[in-house]
Amino acid sequence: MPGLSGRVLVVDDNKVIRQLIRVNLELEGFEVVTAADGAECLEIVHQVRPDVITLDVVMPRLDGLHTASRLRADARTCHVPVAIISACTQYEMDSGKALGVDAFLAKPFEPVDLVELVRRLMRQGAAGAAAPGDAAAAPGDAEPVVGPTG
Repeated sequence: MPGLSGRVLVVDDNKVIRQLIRVNLELEGFEVVTAADGAECLEIVHQVRPDVITLDVVMPRLDGLHTASRLRADARTCHVPVAIISACTQYEMDSGKALGVDAFLAKPFEPVDLVELVRRLMRQGAAGAAAPGDAAAAPGDAEPVVGPTG
């Protein structure tokens, strides 16, 4: 799509899911970088400088919630919109909201829902960059889980 750009860091330990997300976002004009777990995400995030980060919850070495916590605690990444894309429990959703996760998307998901979520977070991130201090969602402001449509 003309004029649509942005870099997404996709973090999931399942290679098939990483590729599914990558393909769907690249078809919409996004640049996609992937990581296999939270530890790898934290190793590359400062070189990649993504506009949006998607995290699975259950991953080896460092899970999605701990990764989100570390991203929010770092001044260099605290403003980057973060979405959890996972089959979350209510506890994980509540924990994510408390950590400042911006949105949730339940697996399995529809590609159209994934693309719309990333577009919305891109807009949110751009608006936050224009107005420092407003970029991170307040705890409890996270968008609800979007589930499968059919």
